[in-house]
Amino acid sequence: MLLGAGPDAEDVIQEAFVKAYRKLSRYRGESSFRAWLLAIVANETRNLHRSRSRRDGLVLRAAAADPESQIAEDGAVGGVLAAERRATLVRALRLLPEKDREVIVCRFLLDLSEEETVTMLGWPRGTVKSRTSRALTKLRALLDREEVRHG
Repeated sequence: MLLGAGPDAEDVIQEAFVKAYRKLSRYRGESSFRAWLLAIVANETRNLHRSRSRRDGLVLRAAAADPESQIAEDGAVGGVLAAERRATLVRALRLLPEKDREVIVCRFLLDLSEEETVTMLGWPRGTVKSRTSRALTKLRALLDREEVRHG
């Protein structure tokens, strides 16, 4: 789970689906069903973190790479490079403040629209826009520093 449920992702998703089913009558159609459901998943993930006494922030788990989805320059070399890029991105994401990480995950890893992100995070549209911009700037700076460090 990209929002940090880690090994408990299945439990979080199951609990979110149970809550969504129970609250289905509250869905008003003001946003997409997907965004509404993802907001419940995100809230369940936050609940999990609160019950764990808030570790150092959200824990990101990189999904296992599907070797067939990689475009490799040279098979094994391409796979290694892709894995390194993924690991670098995950390290940089972990360094971002929690709210910056959440907006990046929603907009670019979950590929949510701005409206879906507003619904999922419960933030005003302007906050989503400004935080996305600032978070991307911070992420670029972190990735640039990482690139300089590793040449």
